This record gives sequence, structure tokens and C-alpha cells, in this order.
Amino acid sequence: MRAKGITYDTGFTPGGKSSRPVFDADAVRREIRVISDELHCDAVRITGGDPGRLALAARHAADAGLEVWFSPFPCELSAEELLPYFATCADRAQEVGADVFVTGCELSLFAADILPGKDSLARIAAVTSGATEPLATLDEISARLNPLLADAAAIVRSRFRGKITYASGTWEQIDWTPFDIVSADAYGDASDAFRQGLREYFRHGKPLAATEFGCCTYRGAAERGGMGWVGVIDHDVDPPRVNGDYIRDEEEQAHYLREMLAVFDEEGVDTAFWFTFAGYEYPHHADPRFDLDMASYGVCKLMPDGSLAPKHSFHTMAKAYRSATSALPVQGGEDGPTDASECRA
Repeated sequence: MRAKGITYDTGFTPGGKSSRPVFDADAVRREIRVISDELHCDAVRITGGDPGRLALAARHAADAGLEVWFSPFPCELSAEELLPYFATCADRAQEVGADVFVTGCELSLFAADILPGKDSLARIAAVTSGATEPLATLDEISARLNPLLADAAAIVRSRFRGKITYASGTWEQIDWTPFDIVSADAYGDASDAFRQGLREYFRHGKPLAATEFGCCTYRGAAERGGMGWVGVIDHDVDPPRVNGDYIRDEEEQAHYLREMLAVFDEEGVDTAFWFTFAGYEYPHHADPRFDLDMASYGVCKLMPDGSLAPKHSFHTMAKAYRSATSALPVQGGEDGPTDASECRA
């Protein structure tokens, strides 16, 4: 791969609840430095709904020498609301010198009027339950989504001089003509079927990016991929708790990272972003009944005191990403213990 990266969440609001209710500028600066200096990433995909937060994190990433993918992640906006929103974000991306603008993410689920449903969480629940009616048909989704993306791409390109793309779901049939890079949230495995699916994207004659890949931190999470978080936490009780007999397994997450990096390398993917640096709404707890971090895709876990500590996948990523440019050893080894301050916010 040309570039290996990670996503960095500044806060998005599926169902109206922020994934990052506390946003501290100094913590963002330190965490971006961890991504650059400790994880040895080449690139970072800055995601979130607030243009100001996106710009702040993107500026720190640019200062750290990272390739910056400015990735607005709006939720519940209509087509009419999305266009001026993307215009504002494009201006911010240009101001901070971002390299790539990502024109939304899986809008068939997260926009307000591509599919029916009161909010994105309801639409996701309908999809994962096997209900077919909310999905309509792939042709109907494309007929609603592609004109919107074409209009959004035109607006962004008039304001932003870098490359543009869109973080597509694998079920979305995208017309990639307006974009410079083909991108997919590529939760998969090493199977022939998944590899063949990746190869299909190359028929567009453009570089391919995996805008997301990853898994949660419990046994069996790798098989569930991008839906691994669904149903794991019961949010209807106070305090929230793990909904079932899940077994924490940091090594499964680390193994999945190694496996997917090999697949992307072998299949010629240009850039890949692990999802994600940290799950700020999923604190770790010694009691497995309250270990919400099991539903997190982060390479760092949120500790009870609010700090971040590295998981096994953190060290696996650091070793894999550093080996692409240097043979120097990684502090703490691949999966061994390390000072939690490496990942401390």
C-alpha cells in the first residue's frame, strides 16, 4: 500500500447522541501526535459532524506531517441541507491544507431521505435485522444517492483544490465519475469472495482506498465486521452494560489487523484506514459486565479516569506501520506491556 492510516473521530451524532461528548483541543493535539509518532501512520482520516472540530484536528494532523483526509460525517441531514454543509466543510478543508476531501460516509444509512427510518440507528437496526423493506432496492438507492453525490462533488471541487472521494458502503452502487479516488468501508476477511469484491472496484480505473476496516474487542467480533458493535451494549439501563456473555479478546482485534493489511497489500489497495483510534463513548471496565470497550473498534481504550491506554492492536499497528519505513524496534514490542502514557489523552 502507498499509505497506511487510521480514522480519528471528532464526534458524530447517529440517533442524536454524540460519539465524543467531550472535545478538548489539547487532547486532540496530543492524540494526533500519537498517531504520527507512536503509530507511525502515513495518513489520518479525520471524521465528525462539526466543521470546526474537523478543521482543528485536521490542522494538527497537517502540522504533524500526516496526509489529511478531511471527512465530514453528517447524520440526519436532508439532501437540501447536505449541499451547503459540504460547501462549508470544503472551505475549512481548503483553509487547513487537507489532501483529500471525503464527501460523506454511507449516506444511504446516515442521510435523512435516502432510505426510510426515523434516524440512522433505526435504519441500521432494520438492515441488521434482515428487514428488506427499508432497503428498497439497490437501483432505487442509487437513483437517490448518485445525483446527490454528483451535486456535492461539484460544490466541493469548486471550493477545494485537493482530491475528492466518498466513503461508500459495499451495498451502495456508486457512480465514481465525479471522484478522484474510489473508496469503500471494507470490512471483510481474507476470503476469495472478499478479494474479488475489492478487485471489482478497480474497473473504474482509479486508486482504491479502504476508508474503514476494523473489528471490535471481543471474541467473534472479526466475523461481524462493521456491525460488530450492534446489540453489544444495553443503553436502556443505568449505567449501560454489556448485553450478553461476551469475552474480551484484544488479540482477535490485533490478528484481524494483521490479516487485513496483508489482504490490502496483496490486492493493490492504495490507502487503508483502521477504524478507529478510540471509542470515546465506550469506557473500559475491569468488570466484564460493564466493559463497554468490548464494543469499541479503537486501538486505544478509554480508562475510568478518562485517559487512553493502548490495546494489543495498538502495538500491532505500530509494528506493521513502522516496518514499512524503518527496521527499528517498536517500544513495548508487538503485543507486550507498555506505559499507558503512550496513548494518554
